[in-house]
Amino acid sequence: QVQLVESGGGLVQAGASLRLSCVASGRTFSGRTFSDYAMGWFRQAPGKVREFVATISWNGLITAYADSVEGRFTISRDNAKSTVYLQMYSQTPEDTALYYCAQGKGIITTSSVNAYDYWGQGTQVTVSS
Repeated sequence: QVQLVESGGGLVQAGASLRLSCVASGRTFSGRTFSDYAMGWFRQAPGKVREFVATISWNGLITAYADSVEGRFTISRDNAKSTVYLQMYSQTPEDTALYYCAQGKGIITTSSVNAYDYWGQGTQVTVSS
């Protein structure tokens, strides 16, 4: 099975930068691996629904972002390392959430939670004012 492990979260002050990482391992039931799928980052604050943050196509050539993070966050991937990253700049308290990485059902970017099959355990990001 596919396993996704996020890391890099922490407690930071507003304006700080963090780089989240998500390492993938294993195969899907169809026998495909990390480089065959789009990846996404989502976040969820207590009492709120899971929110789309960013997504990247299987080959890293196409990306998309939520309006709330556009211009501040950058998603990237290194297929040789089976790792997807989320570089976060100029963080604000509104960015406080549990951040999840997820593997998509296909190769194309999407913001829909339902379009992702596998999820990591999440890494907590807390931004103080």
